[in-house]
Amino acid sequence: MNDRALRHITIGLGGPTQGVPREDGFDITVASEIMAVFCLATSLPDLKERLSQMVIGYTYQKEAVTVRDLGVEGALTLLLKEAFKPNLVQTIEGTPALIHGGPFANIAHGCNSLMATNTARQLADIVVTEAGFGSDLGAEKFMDIKARKGGFAPDAVVVVTTIRALKMHGGVAKSDLGAENVQAVMDGIVNLEKHLETVRAFGVQPVVALNRFITDSSAELDYVLKWCKDKGVRAALTDVWGLGGEGGLDLAKQVLELIDEPNDFAPLYNVEQSVVKKLRLSFKKCMVVKELS
Repeated sequence: MNDRALRHITIGLGGPTQGVPREDGFDITVASEIMAVFCLATSLPDLKERLSQMVIGYTYQKEAVTVRDLGVEGALTLLLKEAFKPNLVQTIEGTPALIHGGPFANIAHGCNSLMATNTARQLADIVVTEAGFGSDLGAEKFMDIKARKGGFAPDAVVVVTTIRALKMHGGVAKSDLGAENVQAVMDGIVNLEKHLETVRAFGVQPVVALNRFITDSSAELDYVLKWCKDKGVRAALTDVWGLGGEGGLDLAKQVLELIDEPNDFAPLYNVEQSVVKKLRLSFKKCMVVKELS
């Protein structure tokens, strides 16, 4: 069975009770749209209103049909009522953490919920949160969408990189990533450079977390740390996997120093601009990747 056969099926066969015969397929975007709405909502009434605006299909006249047209936004909100409360958990070292929501960054904004982030901001002096899928996707949407909607500005951005990733960007096959190859790190570091440029485009300064693997050589690690120093970028070697929290103390120190410095955070576009203008501005700042040297 080919890929198209897996994604496209014919349904509605077998008579009037089976619906309208049509091609369809298994699609995750519906659940992900609810997740995105869920994560950007600031209250249950806001969640209900956002759910009501979701388009679920089109009439034969090609007019949009929304959840409000079906009159089920109240039922959907009730189903999500308990889930809307952030979940308090703890790390293995006892640090409190809020786990709540997870929309995909390739089809949504790729960040946890505003409810969790703003709850944490009311309870702690410093809050660390994640924006997945790199600075050109998750971080861009965090800055342009989530931070704007949440009414807050990030004080610093940690860009995580590894020697293995840089070598892969430098042209090394996955099977060969364990062997020392400083030249490949040098070739692949332009990818890291672009991510740092993207972060700085928002007026926020980055800190590079060089996440250590046991296969990394001292020469490879030293090159990246020196490159960051030469570029005026804060960097820290981290080994949280091997040493736990102790392996991230240098990174924490760098972040604490940086958040005390002023920044010029600003989204890339205004919400009043057209979708095309927003896309062009975001693409220009975040998505244009340099060619490997």
